[in-house]
Formats: sequence, structure tokens, C-alpha cells
Amino acid sequence: MKQAKKQTKAKEFQNSLTPHSGGRGPYLYLISIVAALGGLLFGFDTAVISGVVPFITKQFSLSGAEIGWVVSSLILGCIVGVLLAGAPADKYGRKKVLSAAAILFIVSSLGTASANSVFTFVIFRVIGGFGVGIASMVSPMYIAEIAPAKQRGQLVSLNQLTIVIGILVAFFSNYLLVNTGENNWRWMLCVMALPALLFFVALFFVPESPRWMVLHNNPEKALQTLEKINGTVVAQKELEIIRNSMKNESDTSFKAVFAPELRLPLLIGIGLAFFQQITGINTIMYYAPLIFEKSGLSINSAIYQTILIGVINLVFSLVAIYFVDRLGRKPLLIIGSSLMGVSLLVLSISFIYGLSSFVTLVAILLFIASFASSLGPITWVIISELFPNNVRGKAMSISIVFVWISCFFVSLIFPVLLEKIGGGNTFLLLAFFCFMSLIFNLKFVKETKGKELEEIN
Repeated sequence: MKQAKKQTKAKEFQNSLTPHSGGRGPYLYLISIVAALGGLLFGFDTAVISGVVPFITKQFSLSGAEIGWVVSSLILGCIVGVLLAGAPADKYGRKKVLSAAAILFIVSSLGTASANSVFTFVIFRVIGGFGVGIASMVSPMYIAEIAPAKQRGQLVSLNQLTIVIGILVAFFSNYLLVNTGENNWRWMLCVMALPALLFFVALFFVPESPRWMVLHNNPEKALQTLEKINGTVVAQKELEIIRNSMKNESDTSFKAVFAPELRLPLLIGIGLAFFQQITGINTIMYYAPLIFEKSGLSINSAIYQTILIGVINLVFSLVAIYFVDRLGRKPLLIIGSSLMGVSLLVLSISFIYGLSSFVTLVAILLFIASFASSLGPITWVIISELFPNNVRGKAMSISIVFVWISCFFVSLIFPVLLEKIGGGNTFLLLAFFCFMSLIFNLKFVKETKGKELEEIN
């Protein structure tokens, strides 16, 4: 009996030294949080427009189609940013590309705030979109590459947490600044320059991705970073795993991305990206005040309600962080897609039958809670895990560009749909896409919980 206990303890000790062990807390979380600041800026830049739209609509006399264009112009920049970020991230490193994104955020913030025409506003909003596109791809990729397997889901979900914090900060900032005079919308846009500057400075204090360093023949520095994250014994083992995987992954071209063995991962990545946005999350984030106005609330009350949306988004993102490495990726996606579809059906009925604004609010909050605990974070987690080291940047850029393509079309046509077919039919259409997402998740998505990146590949 004693001998059996000794053997069990020895086995547990051995397991603790494998690369599946968790990382060293403070340092690992510090560098993950710094990288995830890209997500905060991503969230702020995409959500701040919700408070700006009512005021620039009056100032520039915008139609429904023009409002859609002003809002969705950011997404055009995102599409370009994602497409352009993959190759430089693979060639020059994750840190340098994230630093470039920080600079783009600063330029966009100051440029849109000082714009005196719709054309100038759109130009600087597109520049901000470049930054959002880059951050949306490179931040989760960097975190996935530094995180131990058992904590990867949780740590990559930090990126989604900072996105929703950025959204909440934008909503709260808009609310505080709404009564600051005719230039209130300019102040709303200016605020982003401060966290963007913090992000740029903080990046000087984090290491480059160890997997990128191995790919670029610098295993010594990679080992130093892995030792800080995992300890010496585990770091040696993990470095060996990474180097062995690289021997079979020498091709870094776009041609390698479309190899037969990557067709299923690409399908999953593109599908998750498409459904994350086509199901309508950013119709709420971008147009929440407009939706609440149509349900009978004043503009000030509508902007106040967006803070509640931001709080729910934050709380249920924490739920996802808790469960992603416990329950797994796929169960969260299935539960979330189902509840999103149900909540949009209720929202559709509320608009069709003219139910109270309270019903509208409850349906929206259920939708936000369901998204924040499923498609929101899990999409980024799985896409960051799917692809081999040699083409991760390029393959992720192809997948994530579909986030922004679908987001662009939804955000562009949503105000037009509200005008032409009404809120009831618009939300009914979005509910249909939620149930299509459910079918996709059931059929194609594979569980990646607890596996090393090389094991998944």
C-alpha cells in the first residue's frame, strides 16, 4: 500500500514537470495582460462610435446609409489590417507588429477627434481599423504562443476580457462626456489616445514569442523566455517539442496554408470568425442607443443603458474565462449559440408587437451574456490554437479577416434594414444565423482543451 502511494506521488511529480504544467503566475499573467491591451483598444475603438453617432448625425446631417458607412468604415480598415498583419508578424515578430498597431490607434484617436468633415473622419477611422485588425489577430496569437496548455484558454480569453473592458470604458466614457457641450463627441474619441500610449510603452517590457524565436533560429532567447514562464525543467522539454515540430514545418509560404491537411482547420477558423459577427453582436455594440431610442427611450437614457450592456459583457466574459479550460471550448459554443438565437427571437417579438422597452433590454442583455460567454472569447481561443507554428500568422489572418468582412456587412446594412424592414424582421434574420452557428459548432468544431499547440497541429 505504501509502495503504491509512493509510486502515485512520484508519478504526480513527474507529471508536474511535463510541458502540460501550468506556468509561473505573475510573470505569465503580466506579459499576457500587456499583449491583451491590444484587445482593450480594439474594444474601445469599435464601441466608442455608439455614443458618437447621434451627435455627428446631427452635425453632418447623415442619412441611414451614411451612418452605416461612417460606422462600418472602421471595418474596412480592419479587413486590410488583418490581411497585412500576418506576413509581417511571421517575418518581424509579434511585438513589433503590436507596437505598430498602438501607433495607429493614437493617430486614429486624435485624427477622428479633430475631423471637420465626414471624409476626414472616415479616413482616420479607417486608420484606426488598421490597428483594430492587427490587434485582433496578433494579440491572441502572441498569448497562445506563450501560454502553457492548461492555461491557454484562460489566458487567450484575457484578450476577450480586455475587449469587453474596452467596450465598457468606451460606454462609460461616452456617458460621462455626453453633457460636455457641442464638442462632446470629439472628447469621446480623444480618450483612446491614453491607453494606446500605455500599450506602446508597455510592449517594450515583454519578450518576443518563444515559438517565433525558435522559428527564426534563436532558441537561446526562446529558452530564456520559456524558463521565466515555466521553470527550467519544463522549459527544456517544451523547447525540444517546439524544435521537433519545426523540423516538419519549414515551409512558411501562403501555399503551405492551403495544404490538404490544413483544409479542415481553415474551415473551422473561417466558420467561427464568420458566425461570431454575422449573428449580430456589433449591431448592439455600435447601434445600442439607436435601438433603445426606437424602443421609446430618450438619447441620454439610451446611452446610459449601454453601460449596463458593457457591465453584462464584462461579467459573462469572466464566466467564459472560468469555464474555458474546465468545461471546454465546444460546450460553451453550443450553449451560447442556442441562447443567442432564443434571445434574438424574443427581441424580434418585442419589436413586432411593440412590447415594453424593459423586454427589449432583457432580451439584449441575455444576448450579450450568451455571446460574452461563448462566441466572443472562444472564437479567438480556437483560431489561435488551430494552425502550425510556421504559418500561424498567415492562417490566422485568413480566418480572422472573415470576422471583419461579416462585421462590415452587418454594420453597414443594419441601419438600412431597420429603416426598410423594421427591427422585428431584422432581429429575426439574425436569430436564423445564430441557429446556423449552432449547427456548425455541433458538426465541425473540435475540442482543443488541455492540448499543446504542437499536439493540436
